[in-house]
Amino acid sequence: MKLIHLISGPRNISTALMYSFAQRHDTAVIDEPFYGYYLHSTGADHPGKEEVINSLPIDAGEVIKNLTNLHQNKELLFIKNMAHHLDRVDLEFIKEMVNILLIRDPKQILSSYNAVRQNPSLDDIGLKKQFEIYNFLSEQKLNPIVINSNDILENPEEALLLLCEKIQIPFDENMLHWNAGPIPEDGVWAKYWYGNVHKSTGFEKQETSSRILPDSLLQTYHDALPYYETLNIHSLKI
Repeated sequence: MKLIHLISGPRNISTALMYSFAQRHDTAVIDEPFYGYYLHSTGADHPGKEEVINSLPIDAGEVIKNLTNLHQNKELLFIKNMAHHLDRVDLEFIKEMVNILLIRDPKQILSSYNAVRQNPSLDDIGLKKQFEIYNFLSEQKLNPIVINSNDILENPEEALLLLCEKIQIPFDENMLHWNAGPIPEDGVWAKYWYGNVHKSTGFEKQETSSRILPDSLLQTYHDALPYYETLNIHSLKI
């Protein structure tokens, strides 16, 4: 079974991409398996915090063991992860996976995130951690795939064709559309975060990502921008 590991930040069409892969008959998907660990270990205050913690293992080693020992009756396993959920996690386990870094302009991330949870920090949006993970994998000569979510939104079919080529799996047209509403693999936090995806039937731009940033987030934006710009240099050219 090939393990496809999506490493994203929040508010970055990662859930839409998970839904996309869930449409494939050869693929099982897992939603943010380190979320419980992250909330428990950091004390971060997120919507539905206790519910999330109670739904998942809070020990990172247990999460890794579950992922690496998982047996699915599928050829592919798509794991959706948030980069910042991997804070203080031993990254050795990802060396056996096909790693995809899904990036987005931090202005858009911050605009969208702020509509759900106000005044996110640099650590909350994951770009710095993505940069660190990219360097970790590159030093191991493992060549992570970097893809910009804006490119997927501009041309979903072409972007997914190229992404599948890089993963070395066949493209499946079913990845372009899904039924509105939740999927069984959604985490218990879906009701707080996945409203736009549940209304969608494909990759769609959202209005929250075009809002003007409040002054309180401008410094966070400027701090995040160099990480984004460096990663974007390495992104797939659609």
